[in-house]
Amino acid sequence: MKLSRVAAVLAAGACSVAAIAPVAAAHDSKPSRDPQADPLVIGHRGAPGYRPDHTLEGYKLAIQMGADYIEPDLVSTKDGVLIARHEPNITGTTDVAQHPEFASRKRTGVNVDGASDFTLKEIKTLRAVQPLPDERSTKFDGKFKIPTFDEVLALAKSEGRKRGRPVGVYPETKHPTYHKLLGLPLERRLVDSLRRAGLDRRDAPVYIQSFEQSNLRQLDHMTPVKLVQLVDANDVALDGTITYAAPFDRPYDWTISDDPALRARTFGFFATNAGLDEIASYADGIGPWKPYIVSSTAADANGDGNADDVNGDGKVDERDRKLAPPTSLIRRAHQRGLEVHTWTFRSEPRRLASDFNGDPLAEYELFFQLGVDGVFSDFADTAVAARDAFLAG
Repeated sequence: MKLSRVAAVLAAGACSVAAIAPVAAAHDSKPSRDPQADPLVIGHRGAPGYRPDHTLEGYKLAIQMGADYIEPDLVSTKDGVLIARHEPNITGTTDVAQHPEFASRKRTGVNVDGASDFTLKEIKTLRAVQPLPDERSTKFDGKFKIPTFDEVLALAKSEGRKRGRPVGVYPETKHPTYHKLLGLPLERRLVDSLRRAGLDRRDAPVYIQSFEQSNLRQLDHMTPVKLVQLVDANDVALDGTITYAAPFDRPYDWTISDDPALRARTFGFFATNAGLDEIASYADGIGPWKPYIVSSTAADANGDGNADDVNGDGKVDERDRKLAPPTSLIRRAHQRGLEVHTWTFRSEPRRLASDFNGDPLAEYELFFQLGVDGVFSDFADTAVAARDAFLAG
């Protein structure tokens, strides 16, 4: 994206910013963000553009590429050990289907071949595989073990010592209500791991994130480390409106709540002034899906309700969409002392709006210009290069 295009998007956003409501003070124990800090590069699931998700080898590669933080998603084994997997369902991220001794574990639902059906000893017999085999290399399938959270923490410490810089860890509690209902709550195990690693302190290079709210409120009373409220959605409509549909309509703890006010909300509440005020009472930042910051629109010339193949390549994807003006979310979050770490940046051309002309660096440039404090990236090397270019002016 040319600098002139960035300026145009920024100018359009300035015209669309809504009035800012009075700002609520964040809780006293958590100081506001440092506006002078360089934006963070977070190795999303490690380096999944090059290695299978959530492996020590992938995390190490992200660190070598310059990532400031590595992001392990945490789920629990049957015997209560935290491991790094994107979901409790391990069908798409491991070779479990190639293990006939585990065939009886397969069942329908969220826990298809679920991590909580396996002991750690059994999990250690599995190997990671590439969950996006149609667009990313599978040459490392079956080569890497599934790491525990403690192993990830040890890797970050050793790699940081080797490089003479802190390597942060940014764990996500995956489906905490689901785990609690199984009798395998994540929160105490997570905090205990941080304490053993000497990281249960305010100045530790640690953020804990969650799409649910109640467990972040709980963690706010259990640990001084920084907390981030993730903000999800289902899709983006033709006109750029963010849409909500189960299971991406609201945090699951709201869905099963006895409080009708919570059940009536969507994730979109978190992007309102009232929602940001609420987040500032228990967390230090927000992790919104990128369209909450810059959405996109699609053409529908024949009015059939479906996006058109604008570029005529026979596919309909992000390349057929155009950027909408940026929202005021970053500005409003910053006024409440909240950091903004947005997700997920990927380099495949089909994932980039037409404005970027297939250049992933241009997408980073826009978001850095808009003032994000951190980016989750599948390609940490590209993110670091984009940040270096941005800081160089």
